[in-house]
Amino acid sequence: MEFGTTFIILACAFGLFMAWGVGANDVANAMGTSVGSKAVTIKQAIIIATVFEFAGAYLAGGQVTSTIRKGILDMDMLSGSPELIIYGMLSSLLAAGIWLVIASRAGWPVSTTHSIVGAIVGFAAVGIGFEAVKWAEVGTIAMSWVVSPLLAGAISFALFKSVQNLIINTDNPIKNAKRYVPFYIFMVGFIIALVTMYKGLKHVGLELNGIEKFSISFFIGFIIMLGGIYSIKKLKLDPNADKEFHYTNVERIFSVLMVVTACAMAFAHGSNDVANAVGPMAAVISIVGSNGSIESKAPMPPWILLIGGIGIVVGLLTYGHKVIATIGTGITQLTPSSGFAATLAAAGTVVVASGTGLPISTTHTLVGAVLGVGLARGLGALNMNIVRTIFLSWIITLPAGAILSIIFFFTLKSIFS
Repeated sequence: MEFGTTFIILACAFGLFMAWGVGANDVANAMGTSVGSKAVTIKQAIIIATVFEFAGAYLAGGQVTSTIRKGILDMDMLSGSPELIIYGMLSSLLAAGIWLVIASRAGWPVSTTHSIVGAIVGFAAVGIGFEAVKWAEVGTIAMSWVVSPLLAGAISFALFKSVQNLIINTDNPIKNAKRYVPFYIFMVGFIIALVTMYKGLKHVGLELNGIEKFSISFFIGFIIMLGGIYSIKKLKLDPNADKEFHYTNVERIFSVLMVVTACAMAFAHGSNDVANAVGPMAAVISIVGSNGSIESKAPMPPWILLIGGIGIVVGLLTYGHKVIATIGTGITQLTPSSGFAATLAAAGTVVVASGTGLPISTTHTLVGAVLGVGLARGLGALNMNIVRTIFLSWIITLPAGAILSIIFFFTLKSIFS
């Protein structure tokens, strides 16, 4: 294929750039609650994210990738003109990446899924034809952007209420925290292990049946719970600390749990959002590799997930701190107990979506979860100015991705045709 090598180099460069944007904007969402609740420092958050984002992207990232790559466009209609898909996917990566840089600089937690879906729909509808887009599929994805924050918000509201009823609003909160927090830790370990069993093991070639997967996940959850119990026992609780703030020691126990949920959220995020960067990249490489024929299912080479994982980590290291501040302290004042409820609700929602192949927005999910926790404490706990700014940035994201993508599409078309 003419310009084949050039297209592959551009796909890798733009894919890396887009993954960098995902790290700068979206990973910050994943870590914001942990940093905002002061359960972990920025430095610790970056180490946790580096390890678990990468693991999630590499082990469990393949399922969602196929939805982004071939679900939105009618590939049969495009089979005669593979070069148009190549221009489109390259322009989508570049458009979404640029928008994420702009948003990250401003500290807006926008959706990388929004950015890339908007970009793909934009170039296809204007550059190829309105009928090239599977609008029903786009409708399903758009629906998930509404459903995911509502679902995460409801779960986080219920979780935080359970924390309030079982621990915080009781006569002996410290004793009850030591009793119930290990169960919450088990829940986190079990959910994340289960997803890895169902989605991640395909990449490494391990085949297990349902009972084996559940048993191993239960065992992993149990081990993580034992680790949590050990960490809680090692905590030096200071009775005098509770004089200023009645729940200081309880929140210290929850800080242990927050570290576990931070790992869970980073893993869940990596598994869901690596698709936004590597999906279009894989499409380009697959078309060039098969000399212009458009496969309905292209294999996902591990090295592509590797590029995605590296880009995400570098983005977090260089630009992540701005969005971490917005999520962590902007929307509502988080404590380790409320931060835990928000993070576990978001991780659980993302993990279910990743398992079903639905490209939901991690950003929408996490903001929904933080809003749920804020509402559990009363409407006055929310900073409505920040909430309005976030919603506005969400509305702008789709057209911004689409417009940039259309401009780049026609630019690439004129260069290579």
